[in-house]
Amino acid sequence: MSSTASLGRRAAAEFVGTGALVAVVVGSGIQASRLSEDVGVQLLANAVATVFGLGVLIALLGPVSGAHFNPVVTLASWATGRRSGDRAGPHAREVAAYLPAQIAGAALGAVLADAMFAEPLLRWSTQERSAPHLWLGEVVATSGLVLLVLGLNRAGRAHLAPVAVAAYIGSAYWFTSSTSFANPAVTAGRALTDTFAGIAPGSVPMFVVAQLGGLIAGLALFVLLFGRRAAASGSAAAAAGESAAVPGPAPEPAVPSAPAPVPVPASPPAREGSARP
Repeated sequence: MSSTASLGRRAAAEFVGTGALVAVVVGSGIQASRLSEDVGVQLLANAVATVFGLGVLIALLGPVSGAHFNPVVTLASWATGRRSGDRAGPHAREVAAYLPAQIAGAALGAVLADAMFAEPLLRWSTQERSAPHLWLGEVVATSGLVLLVLGLNRAGRAHLAPVAVAAYIGSAYWFTSSTSFANPAVTAGRALTDTFAGIAPGSVPMFVVAQLGGLIAGLALFVLLFGRRAAASGSAAAAAGESAAVPGPAPEPAVPSAPAPVPVPASPPAREGSARP
């Protein structure tokens, strides 16, 4: 990773970020369902809150951990980093630290949201989300997210991630049949709350399978649209980028050349009788 933070701090950022994201999703769903009986209004409120919350979290924690908050994004970054030899991508030990942190954070976020609204802290959701068209929606939502994240990095536009990723998730709430979970950790966390944003535990496995299918599809689309980058060329590109970004030493001031010697006039011929030294 490009961050200079320790692995423990990066994992903590993933824990906090994923937990906060689930708290936003679940909490806004509870609030929306209490303020309106219209399901469309509830979904709109839930989506808008998620867009703003996710954008803020990526902007805040991106410099620390990369702001994955999602096992699929972590695995996609690791896979592409291995193929291209990109040393800025996550290594296996970072993947091993990120994934548990994301899952634990998601569980805590659901509990926190329930606590804020005086809901039972741990209650399995009874909201079944099990149908082929929903699984297809998860494949589409997840593959689009993977393509977006990897594509922004490859195009040198990762600084747009807070806006672009949040906007994509907000739109996918509406254009996918599954309302775009697109995140195995968040899916598991949402199984712990029997509220608007919940998902029954029995529905979780197939959602995760669909999300992993979306990961594979997103990687394939990324290679198709952006091409492969070999390890050597990736390293050369990184080196070129570093040399372009780091200014070289300031040019030394021009040293004026030594002045030409001033011709000394020849001594006049000595007169007879004059003393010579």
